[in-house]
Amino acid sequence: MKRLLVGPFNRVEGDLEVTLDVADGRVRSARVNAPMYRGFEQILQGKAPHDALVYVPRICGICSVSQSVAAAHALADLAGVAMPPNGRHVTNTILAIENLADHLTHFYLFFMPDFARAAYAGRPWHANAMERFTAGHGEQVRKAIAARQRWFELLGTLAGKWPHTQSLEPGGSSRAIEPAERTRLLARVREFRNFLERELFGGTALESFDALPDEPALWAWHAGQPARGDFRLFLSAMRDPTLAGLGPGPGRYLSYGAYPQPEGGHSFAAGLWDASHAALQPLDTAAITEDATHAWLLATGGPRHPSDGMTEPDADKPGAYTWNKAPRLAGQVVETGAIARQLAAGHALVHDAVGRHGGTVFTRVLARVLELARVVPQIERWLQALQPGQPYCVPTRLPAEGEGMGLNEAARGALGHWVSVRDGRIANYQIVAPTSWNFSPRDAAGTPGALEQALVGAPVQDGEDTPVAVQHIVRSFDPCMVCTVH
Repeated sequence: MKRLLVGPFNRVEGDLEVTLDVADGRVRSARVNAPMYRGFEQILQGKAPHDALVYVPRICGICSVSQSVAAAHALADLAGVAMPPNGRHVTNTILAIENLADHLTHFYLFFMPDFARAAYAGRPWHANAMERFTAGHGEQVRKAIAARQRWFELLGTLAGKWPHTQSLEPGGSSRAIEPAERTRLLARVREFRNFLERELFGGTALESFDALPDEPALWAWHAGQPARGDFRLFLSAMRDPTLAGLGPGPGRYLSYGAYPQPEGGHSFAAGLWDASHAALQPLDTAAITEDATHAWLLATGGPRHPSDGMTEPDADKPGAYTWNKAPRLAGQVVETGAIARQLAAGHALVHDAVGRHGGTVFTRVLARVLELARVVPQIERWLQALQPGQPYCVPTRLPAEGEGMGLNEAARGALGHWVSVRDGRIANYQIVAPTSWNFSPRDAAGTPGALEQALVGAPVQDGEDTPVAVQHIVRSFDPCMVCTVH
């Protein structure tokens, strides 16, 4: 048995370490460490509740809108207000723009460059991967960066700026959209649609890709023009037997529901998808707990619901190895992300692929790319649904006492904010981020978190200090560690 310490991980914020025990060329166990403490939950205590909308976007420069939306939802729950339809459509659009930018960035800048590594020299697709995806130089990487920059300009009109957008409120969006602005916004969305259809999907309309009913249809689509489109190159790599089954997760998938609609419900449903039953179970937020047994945090009273959560450092705690708590749903490990959203939403292709392979590197990336095809048409519909002259935001007076819960789906999955207000000030504010779920440590029972489980069995070649298979598995979850330890 030998031990490897892998990290920091490049291409995105590097504060992640993974300790691997390796024997006979395979990972036997893993421990995931989030080594940087932030302290936002202490910073928020004693502040005016509305101030949360200023502080929480600054948790992260990658998914700041997601934090804003969750905080706005928590304060709306505290005040008992609902957004008007225009405000709901614009809030969904702002969040979707950030989420899709994350998906694009993940595929082109974080994930695919690993296939240009020398370890894959000799594979039939390797030369193509080097030309397209070499970090910082690949032809498609450069195109994706340009498309991402143009895409984010939408938020200048909708929200004033990005990141740390300040236009979102409990009662809706404080920025009304003029009819002429909507026309320009739709033109920019069509520009992004054209990039995806041309470069990512190789000439296939988004709606056509979304309509693929199962994995055989996906491979038939791939076979039609195997050299055209960046996602087809990903599929070519996934046919490699050493890659297709990498990183199996826990088999339970949590979604809080994405993009709530004015008439009720969500564009992508909420719930827990349990692969053992192949069924969607209702979401029970009362069953959420955080276990700090192996975190450098006080664990007084055992696992706690976030509404009663405690985040107090205990840096010399025996047996601890991370600043991240261990979130659990009814005591069980779950995985969250696009794969959970699309399973909860009942998408036929993701259901079929997960039924065949489980939650793996292949199916996680498939679900994220599928969301690019699914959500862009929804953004077009939300913008077209805006009603001139109708309100975008309702005035909101926050109570001096009360509790609020804000649930949201960030690009990486289920994000929850819980706020308690006493005497007009924040008494407690607890956040459970998507990477808190996926990169959790062991709990009191010794059960590893989702990534820790997924890394078991990963191949490690002789001489590898940073195993490429481990890189693929970690990146398939797309860590955001500053959100994890907020």
